[in-house]
Amino acid sequence: MTAVTGAPVVVGVDGSRRSLDAVEAATAEAVLRHRPVHIVHAFVWPTVGTAATPGLAGPSLRAFRDQADEIVAEAARLAAKLAPDVPATTHVRNGGAGQVLRDESGHAALLVLGDRGLGGFTELLAGSVAVQAATHAACPVLVVRGDRHSAGPVVAGVDGSAVSMRALDVAVEEAVLRGTELVAVHGWTGNSGTELNDTLPMSYEAWSGDQEEERVLAEALAGIAGRYPDLTVRREVIRGPARQVLVERSRTAQLVVVGDRGHGGVAGLLLGSVSQHLIHHAACPVVVARPVRDAVRTREGGPP
Repeated sequence: MTAVTGAPVVVGVDGSRRSLDAVEAATAEAVLRHRPVHIVHAFVWPTVGTAATPGLAGPSLRAFRDQADEIVAEAARLAAKLAPDVPATTHVRNGGAGQVLRDESGHAALLVLGDRGLGGFTELLAGSVAVQAATHAACPVLVVRGDRHSAGPVVAGVDGSAVSMRALDVAVEEAVLRGTELVAVHGWTGNSGTELNDTLPMSYEAWSGDQEEERVLAEALAGIAGRYPDLTVRREVIRGPARQVLVERSRTAQLVVVGDRGHGGVAGLLLGSVSQHLIHHAACPVVVARPVRDAVRTREGGPP
């Protein structure tokens, strides 16, 4: 067996069915990467004497903590069942889900979340924790959505920006790990920002636009074949809004990888509209390619 070392794959759990799906995905990622799994639950002590918790004290309060301990224990049992040789650790951390996950991402190779949940991650019901993590995490974030396919390509959204190049690097790694092809997808709508009508004869402007977008994608992919000669790379330039194009491609993919923001995005403030749309609507798991914190790179001598 290959040694299991390095920064862990961190997974957030809350006792929901969806968070156990995230544990399954995190364990599979850990096996692919030869890394340990670290299971985290965010716990906030109930406020005593409120309308929601009248008369809670002593043993009653302790029961809440015991429940939190059982949530991570159940997740650890599942991870051990799925991959007995992969070390799994657990941690119940005091604090809100968003801050806990942000802190944990600082020493992680990958952060894995369900797209919704309950309990310690109540905010995931609306996807807000997933969006917050994908905006501020110090490592790539895998959001478990839709169906997990063992077949199908890894799809990367590419727009030529530096952020999308980071996503492309992550997508290449994911495709190599899975032994599948990489499909680099570039969706464009023309200068007007409106979707071009494929039923009309192609104008010179549309034709020349296609050629320019092909060039953007070809430049983004330059050098990959030399570095990864065994990786099959397919490129697709598709006229249409990027978020719609990528959701459609997610129906036959095992994974979609996007940057945290595209052209025009303001670093550190908001998650890009394409990334947010995929977190809520993709038909397969989505990786948002957040940058890896320098401490992890330094400790491991390179990207995870």
